[in-house]
Amino acid sequence: MDDLIKGLVDVALGGGGRDRDGREEEEQSGDVVSGDQDQDDRERRRHSQHNQWSKKEESEDAGSRASRRPQKAVQEGYDTHEGGKPLDYNQNNWEREENREENNDGWETVGRKPPRRAHKVQKDQWHGYKRPPSEQQYSDEVQIDGSFEPSEEELADLSQACNRLWELDLNRLVPGKDYEIDCGEGKKVYQMEDMAQGSLFSWLSEDIFRRPTFARFCSLLDNYNPNAGHKEVVTSEEKQEQAAFIEEISRTAPIIYLHKYLSSKGIVSGSYQDFKRTMTNIWFNLYGRGGTSGSSSAFEHVFVGEIKQYGEQEVSGFHNWLQFYLEEAKGNVDYQGYIFPRRRGQILDSETQLLTIQFEWNGILKSVSSTLVGVSPEFEIALYTLCFFVGGEDNHIQLGPYSVNIKCYRFGDRIGSVFPIAES
Repeated sequence: MDDLIKGLVDVALGGGGRDRDGREEEEQSGDVVSGDQDQDDRERRRHSQHNQWSKKEESEDAGSRASRRPQKAVQEGYDTHEGGKPLDYNQNNWEREENREENNDGWETVGRKPPRRAHKVQKDQWHGYKRPPSEQQYSDEVQIDGSFEPSEEELADLSQACNRLWELDLNRLVPGKDYEIDCGEGKKVYQMEDMAQGSLFSWLSEDIFRRPTFARFCSLLDNYNPNAGHKEVVTSEEKQEQAAFIEEISRTAPIIYLHKYLSSKGIVSGSYQDFKRTMTNIWFNLYGRGGTSGSSSAFEHVFVGEIKQYGEQEVSGFHNWLQFYLEEAKGNVDYQGYIFPRRRGQILDSETQLLTIQFEWNGILKSVSSTLVGVSPEFEIALYTLCFFVGGEDNHIQLGPYSVNIKCYRFGDRIGSVFPIAES
């Protein structure tokens, strides 16, 4: 009888295809593993078998990946409805706090996380980003010692070119000086326990949001409805924000180097104005995802994140640390710990700038997600664009001290998804 039950569970777990977005978690979680991880696989299977039977006793109203406990929403210092724009998501997920019972007898619930520290975000200049790009002021083009021209070695080796981008990221933040994170405890992908006692970000310097590329990047994040399959409506002001962002980052070292690299290979035009238009099209042009045309873009998926509403409800994309910080400040993100690195014995700390983590976004679980912490928006745009044009689906590169695989999925001639995976 036990063998029969096990067989039925195996069939249930193994059936069905996985779309391209769903491959993100498979790749990052290491579901395709080497022999020395067989024991981990057996543990995961036993865990899955147990859950298959226990789930029969649970209500299915909230969806397969709904939050297991109320989300802790702290709005102080950061408004959820910025600019009066309503969040028209699944209200069952967003209004979890309203039904929480107040504890008036002086006792504190064991296991409850401490309140999040208020985070202040400077947004005074954001409204000006909606003006026509020609009416806005930009930073002067960066000047550095040496040349932005790629070397012959870099032109022949994608990893060397990516590492050069890392060196050119003059805006990258310094852990302990510009921000501090608390990684909490590690876990395996299939473990559901919350291993973090508090937020991922302990603090972030307010000056960061005065840096032009950071400020312009953050102003774009609230232009999207994260429901996958929801047709996006892009206003003329939002298009001006996009063009102004591209204009701002085009004055930075990583983007200047990117253009020289791609034009040297004949991939893009030597005209910098044409190149800026190409960058705008690649990152912001809408395409269909989830069966709805005009519902997604590379920028939205990679940096903002999306929530699948068809089939199994889950978070897709969401690989940017600034978006994580802002959503955590709003109370929409609940950090639940980092995923153990594939290199056994490696422990993450507050200095680490390549993280693989688990969290809930508006009550929906993202069981594994990777992000480069503290890097500038221009660096990520340059890195991912370079891998899209020059690399393949797997791009094994070196970024400073980190060995990384940049996964790049394509939707025809568009970026479907792109994200880093830490390698041992």
